[in-house]
Amino acid sequence: MWSSSTPTHPEQRLTMGHERESGRSAGMSVGTMSTASAPPEGPETSGETRGGLRRSALDLARGAYWLWPALLMLGLGLYGNTRVGLWRDELATWSAINRSTGQLYYLLHHLDAVSGAYYLFLQEWARLFGHSLAVLRLPSALAMAVAAVFVALTGTKLFDRRTGLTAGLLFALIPSVSRYAQEARSYAIVVMAVAAATWLLLRALERPSALRWLLYSLTVLTVGVFHIVALATLAPGALVVVLRWRRDRDRRQLLGFTSAVLAAVLVVLPIAYEGHKQVGRQLGWIKAPDLPYVADPFWRGLYGSSWVSLCVLAMAVLPLAWPHGRRPAVRIAAFALLPIVLIWLVSQSSSHYFLDRYLLFTLPAWTVLAAAGLSALRPRALASLGLVLVALVGLNDQQHLREVGSRELFDANAAAAVIDKGYQPGDGLIAVRGDLAFLQIETAVDYALPADRTPRTLLVSKTAAQIGELLPMPCADPAACVGTTPRVWVVTVGNWQDPYRGLSVGEVAALRDYKQVSVTNVPGLMVTLVERK
Repeated sequence: MWSSSTPTHPEQRLTMGHERESGRSAGMSVGTMSTASAPPEGPETSGETRGGLRRSALDLARGAYWLWPALLMLGLGLYGNTRVGLWRDELATWSAINRSTGQLYYLLHHLDAVSGAYYLFLQEWARLFGHSLAVLRLPSALAMAVAAVFVALTGTKLFDRRTGLTAGLLFALIPSVSRYAQEARSYAIVVMAVAAATWLLLRALERPSALRWLLYSLTVLTVGVFHIVALATLAPGALVVVLRWRRDRDRRQLLGFTSAVLAAVLVVLPIAYEGHKQVGRQLGWIKAPDLPYVADPFWRGLYGSSWVSLCVLAMAVLPLAWPHGRRPAVRIAAFALLPIVLIWLVSQSSSHYFLDRYLLFTLPAWTVLAAAGLSALRPRALASLGLVLVALVGLNDQQHLREVGSRELFDANAAAAVIDKGYQPGDGLIAVRGDLAFLQIETAVDYALPADRTPRTLLVSKTAAQIGELLPMPCADPAACVGTTPRVWVVTVGNWQDPYRGLSVGEVAALRDYKQVSVTNVPGLMVTLVERK
């Protein structure tokens, strides 16, 4: 299955490619010298012209090989991206950007400082293009498509064009990549920035220049501004720089990398400082990772599929068995594995950062490594079969992530449809809070309803924007907050006989002067309309 005649080291391939190009050039020169005059124009010349156009088109397609992974990724990112409503993380995004700029800065002072750049970007994006579900998620789809381009370019830079194309396609087929291409969160932008930074670093080491190091610094800055945890990618970057410097002894490599990183990190430091102060509230729910968690749930979450993770990891081991050309495989393996190890070690302390989506930025490196293994298999058709295998084993997971219930176990859009159908001016809304406040059901229902058919939220003394939080301040006196509202929509979690299940004693007491008009079950939620007696 492995080819013994085809060199696997990039330098060997480059030499052979140069020899082939020289041979073609020599052949062309001999042909030119042996031709006394140009052939007469006629049918044969016309056929040669058409053949030349076909060859030009083929050369163009080959040169733009990175376009195919980008188009596949964009298609998968857009396909079915409005079937599932906003879930709790995206609702936090919506709550943040649906404020004035001053209110947003007030929020970032209390919470989510590390997400501030993304919120400010998406706030301006929504101001320009609207707040529809497709619009809010479009930047993530575009970012993942660009990430696929850099994955393909990195595979070509380290190995060859065939590996680059395979890597880009493999990246696009991973279910978790599709999922975060369909979420209004910053993860897709971070993946894009890390993929770009990896490629730019390899180019800067190959031929150091001020412009190349500046571009690398800007991508590192983007990584840190949009997700500080992803700066763990600097560790393998430093390792690759040192190894390359030991071989080349070019001081520009060390000085350029150090300067580029320091310039970026200095800008990120204020965000890191604010984020560190908020880490208890932001990440207090994440537990220290143990080895059983790393063995199964982590990889399943990272790839969005147990079977896809097994396939890709098995393919990624293949290049390490190469007798020649192991160096580029080790380089990209460092970008894949070292951040995971480092964040796992750091998360053994009091602060825990080890979460599959926080490490999504390692997927570009994993796919390049796996593609290198696939592309070296012989016959060459095995590489295509490998891609087909990944597509097939991940098909169910791809379908599931576009279904209601893939992110939350309830359908807030269905609940909103019930309210929209029976809405009357003056209606109020009560959604279960308490221990389930983090689900942000009120925010989910509010987003799904038209602005002119949204009941007034009751049991709130101050809005989330007023107190600089993602959740509002509950009303201390529920009866006074309900007041004389003629009709109230009550939304609770689960399909139980008791429509008030989950409400506090005071909230139930505030509704004792109301009678039930209707009770409607939707997936995961119960929508009850009550009317004042």
